[in-house]
Amino acid sequence: MLPVVFDLDGTLIDSLPDVTKAVNLLLAEEGQPLLPQSVVNTFVGSGEKVLMQRLIAATAFTEADAERLMPRFIAHYKTAALDTRLFPGARSALDRLRAAGVPIGLCTNKPRAPLVPTLEAAGLGDVFGVVVAGDDLPLRKPDPAPLFHCFRALGAETGIYVGDSEVDAETAKRAGVPFVIYVHGIRVSPIEDIPHDVSFEDFAALDEILRTLQT
Repeated sequence: MLPVVFDLDGTLIDSLPDVTKAVNLLLAEEGQPLLPQSVVNTFVGSGEKVLMQRLIAATAFTEADAERLMPRFIAHYKTAALDTRLFPGARSALDRLRAAGVPIGLCTNKPRAPLVPTLEAAGLGDVFGVVVAGDDLPLRKPDPAPLFHCFRALGAETGIYVGDSEVDAETAKRAGVPFVIYVHGIRVSPIEDIPHDVSFEDFAALDEILRTLQT
């Protein structure tokens, strides 16, 4: 049975409000204008370093500020993550997969420092057979190395990937694996412009989608 690996932010959890809160807490401390969630949306998906680069480009900060700002952003992110909520039906879908004997893992670009409290707050601390954070390996998504690491830790050389974004689509493409995209996730491009095998709006539909891809 092929393992199924999930992205986290925008796939299982609705984390964009938390990221926006962390960014704006940092901006407020620095006396900078706050940013709307629609702008912060364009920062996310590729890890904290890329987020910081995009934040700097959108504000009066300079590259020289990145080193001093990053620890404070991570601290705010850890606190904001305590308010993270699962998308409706996500936990039930994960429980059904586990009950059916499907190996499941998590592959995210979120750094481990905010990831751990996020998983605990969402009740996902002990759900996955393997969890790879954005700073666990030398490479991160869209490089397929973290995804392959998950598959191998789950006892396979390949599997199915479930995500929500352009980064996830590129990761699956480079890995040569089926990509299932969650419609209500975090992305910049229209979903029809993002390569995917199957899309879903309701986690109740995920079981049948994955059964079909398993055959």
